[in-house]
Amino acid sequence: MICILLVAGHGTVLETQIKSDITGLYAQLAGVPKALLPGVGGKKILDFWWETVNTRQLFSEVYLVTNADKYKHYERWATANDFPVENVVNDGSTTLDDRLGAVADLELAIRSRQLQDDIMVIAGDMLCADQNFDIAQVIRFFRSKPGELAIYYELESGEKSYSRGIVEVCPNTHRVMRFIEKPREGVTASRLASVVFYCLRKESLPYISDFLVQHPDVKDRTFGFFWEWLINEEKVPVYGMKLPTGFQLIGQVGLSDYTKWLTHYSSKQQLSPSKPITCRSYARVGLMGNPSDGFNGKTIAMTIANFWAEVTLMESQTLAILPHPLNDPTEFGSLQDLFQISRKEGYLGGLRLLQATCKKFYQFCSEQGIALSKQNFTLKYDTNIPRQVGLAGSSAIVSATLKCLMKFYNITDDDLPKPVRANFILNVETDELFITAGLQDRVVQVYEGLVYMDFNKQLMDERGYGEYIPLDMNNLPLFWLAYLSDPSDSGRIHSNVRQRWLNGDSAVVEAMKSFAELTDQARAAFLCKDWARLAQLMDENFELRRSVYTEDCLGPGNLKMVQLARQFESAVKLPGSGGAVVGLCMDQERLVEMKRAFQEAGCVFCVIVPYDPSMQGQN
Repeated sequence: MICILLVAGHGTVLETQIKSDITGLYAQLAGVPKALLPGVGGKKILDFWWETVNTRQLFSEVYLVTNADKYKHYERWATANDFPVENVVNDGSTTLDDRLGAVADLELAIRSRQLQDDIMVIAGDMLCADQNFDIAQVIRFFRSKPGELAIYYELESGEKSYSRGIVEVCPNTHRVMRFIEKPREGVTASRLASVVFYCLRKESLPYISDFLVQHPDVKDRTFGFFWEWLINEEKVPVYGMKLPTGFQLIGQVGLSDYTKWLTHYSSKQQLSPSKPITCRSYARVGLMGNPSDGFNGKTIAMTIANFWAEVTLMESQTLAILPHPLNDPTEFGSLQDLFQISRKEGYLGGLRLLQATCKKFYQFCSEQGIALSKQNFTLKYDTNIPRQVGLAGSSAIVSATLKCLMKFYNITDDDLPKPVRANFILNVETDELFITAGLQDRVVQVYEGLVYMDFNKQLMDERGYGEYIPLDMNNLPLFWLAYLSDPSDSGRIHSNVRQRWLNGDSAVVEAMKSFAELTDQARAAFLCKDWARLAQLMDENFELRRSVYTEDCLGPGNLKMVQLARQFESAVKLPGSGGAVVGLCMDQERLVEMKRAFQEAGCVFCVIVPYDPSMQGQN
């Protein structure tokens, strides 16, 4: 691949204002070409781009196209920066009036140097907020697509779309469906701005000459008009890749705009490294319908503030994942201590969850056309969610890790919408770590609060996710939770039900439909605050589960907790895969007695504190 840096524009506005500035602050910049002005971090704007593309493994050659007026500046820059002077192309123009136009400058470089390869084109006078993005990731994405590539970013709140080239990108295929150069108000709702940063296949290079023949006026020979013609008229497949950073061309801007954006981007650069990012995700209890989430059913679940997983990300020189002293032990008091811990906790702590999330995150961004900055970080985690009792402790760690990564790399909800995020978390566990799991836990941990979920097969097949509806959390009754202090592996609770369902076993298929019906009835009970009816439905949910999974599969520990709760006339069911029970007891006196009974039976008992995201500060 060959890279061409374009710096041939005649920036009359900025140059004139620098010369006429009476403050004396910019006297040293008089006559300096735009690309050689100071950029983010103190280095020249062009220095950043040269450092970015000066990689023989990626580019066989790098060319620089300038004008005759500023040629000597760039020749001197080339010798000082180990840039091959013979690769500096002079387009012969000396003023704005005799300019060739950006597309013609590109064509000149290709024709004069007889280039026959894929081309990356970058405006060398473009400020970039992120000085560390991975250009290799851009090239990999380009080569994975059967077309050209246009880089875009999401406009910041103060930027106006009518001053930029705007792209409309298909979220599934990443193809640019429409390009609108400096659209008028109301023409498009998109705020995705294209920048002069493109990749063209060598077989598409003849389009450049065709465009110039059809557009002889130099005012029309801009890249905005070129891509508008190529995409909208010629219907050439062009794909979009998002960089989670800002760009500003300083070609025709004035001094105030240049200094404003330079200050804005520099302040971002200074603030970003030092502040750690800490995010939490919460345990959940399945209140109705589970485990039908894995069988195209319906469920209602709630996040609880009692138990959480917390992940902290700090920028660092190398990428490191720190083990948790309790969950990822590497030192033991004795061989007996190792035996006891391994017997109870197993061998799989949280490190694998963090590592798998990072791996899947990079893969997702690469496939979705989102280029990430080359920043390293250190991850550490903490959690108080009890293990192996079916409270979604693993997915909470994955969810919190994903929140940190999204914040660190400036990935927005538009880049990774909540329904897709839930699928992402599930895939980390099922595809990477082979953990048996359903979507319910990941959905409620992403949306947070009390959530109704419909995993209808048609919806799942058509769009990849179900219907997820947050429910009102005002004036909820007191739910309680009890769990075994020494649980067996809750994952075994699923038994052979899934295989029976795949085989079309009528008893399992009908049971899953019944779980869905109970969930719809429970949703109605939540809406009208009919807690007596909800309690009745929770008991029915458990009995249905017992009938399809059998008592042998549920295990004596779970059955013992259910029987104990019913002695105190409390509604009770399993909140997850096993090892814990969740209940609803309307009689406060009996709730106190029941708590004591559970504790005496060797269980841990607590009153649930619902986590309502609308009432809490955001992570």
